Amino acid sequence: MVELMIISGLVLLICITSSKMLYKFGVPMLLIFIVLGMLFGSDGIVGIYFDNYDLTSKLCSIALVFIMFYGGFGTNWKMAKPVANQSILMSTFGVIITSLLTGVFCYFILNTSLLEGLLIGSIVGSTDAASVFTILRSQKLNLKSEIASLLEVESGSNDPIAYMMTLSIIMIMSSGLSWSIVPMILKQVIFGILLGVVLAKATVFIIRRANFELEGFYSIFIIAIAILAYALSEFIGGNGYLSVYISGIILGNSKIPHKKSLVVFFDGISWIMQIMLFFMLGLLSFPSRLPEVIGVSIIISIFMIFIARPIATHFILRGFKTPIKEQILISWVGLRGAASIVFAIFAITSGVPIENDIFHIIFFIALISVSVQGTLLPKVAQKLDLVDNDTTVLKTFNDYQEDKSTMLLEYNVSRSSKWMNKTIMDAEIPDDILIVMIKRNGQVIVPKGSTEILENDILVLSGNNLNEVALGK
Repeated sequence: MVELMIISGLVLLICITSSKMLYKFGVPMLLIFIVLGMLFGSDGIVGIYFDNYDLTSKLCSIALVFIMFYGGFGTNWKMAKPVANQSILMSTFGVIITSLLTGVFCYFILNTSLLEGLLIGSIVGSTDAASVFTILRSQKLNLKSEIASLLEVESGSNDPIAYMMTLSIIMIMSSGLSWSIVPMILKQVIFGILLGVVLAKATVFIIRRANFELEGFYSIFIIAIAILAYALSEFIGGNGYLSVYISGIILGNSKIPHKKSLVVFFDGISWIMQIMLFFMLGLLSFPSRLPEVIGVSIIISIFMIFIARPIATHFILRGFKTPIKEQILISWVGLRGAASIVFAIFAITSGVPIENDIFHIIFFIALISVSVQGTLLPKVAQKLDLVDNDTTVLKTFNDYQEDKSTMLLEYNVSRSSKWMNKTIMDAEIPDDILIVMIKRNGQVIVPKGSTEILENDILVLSGNNLNEVALGK
């Protein structure tokens, strides 16, 4: 046990320090962590033998829960709302079109069986949110026409569709084509959405009134909700990943206590899970087997990058009159990553007959996608003249805090104030304004979310944009 803890600590330190050195060069962190896992693995320098697909599948499922939850929790919906329709269509029909085209290509060109080709297409159908987020953040790469928000929502929400398609193909391969697939898909979508919405709304209601004595309890409470969103949905036949993402985006864009610290907390949890996930996938791989799948993987990658993804992107975005340059960039950011490799593990552990080394094929496709598309993303955006140098991409995330001088203001609550007789949590006070204290009848009250604002209260406000409050707006 002690030896395992030592190795775990060293791996985390190596991952963080190596990523620090390579971060500035635009090397995606996914690639760094996977390569380190390969170096520690069976064929690597350290030589840790590991080939337990079942254990990896379970641990990766847990990691994906937190990664997808933070994908929703950290997304600023106000910034994403204008392109929500495009994002949702890209994360649903875009994945379906890309998967089907890739599956048919594998069947006709690579001579796989039709079902196995469709299985490969379904597994690699979604884009990798972690890679997209990391590249945009590390390069401070904001894109024109709200492309960044579109890509963030698409990449954060398309894994559930790829997961459903993968499950559907596995069901057909194991039991044959049956109408039972239709109710399964409907249950996945309907139960997944409903549970995510209901659980998130109930959480907002409860956490606003809970008034926990210890701030750390808020983080623990939200962790429990993220776990329940996945587990309860899977238990009743829904899509757990869809529930997790929806609950995350609702909670992250609701007024809840200590939200800024919660965003930072879950950012850290998400990074730990990403390091564990990517490193374990690298550890599970056998680099000596990669030469056998290099040719197939490169052919599939080229088809997806230059044919399948562009066709899906153009088919969907032409209806929104999206310029061709923007379509090209959005198509380019179809990075395949950890989720695809995890879904490949699900296929292997399902027990269905698979002729090809599907894990290493998907693994190498992800390596090609992240190393080529991810590294060249900034250059492609610059060539297409779609880099927005006037604003920061960090505005599209909930942890963004504008760098402005903080002001203080005493605000007298009059009878006409829209805040009167409301709790601080329900008063719809802007996120960048903080009530430092309340003066009431000569006494000082320490404000909490459940504290009610009364007439003639004097609120001491701290924030950046207090002019609207001063004017009574």
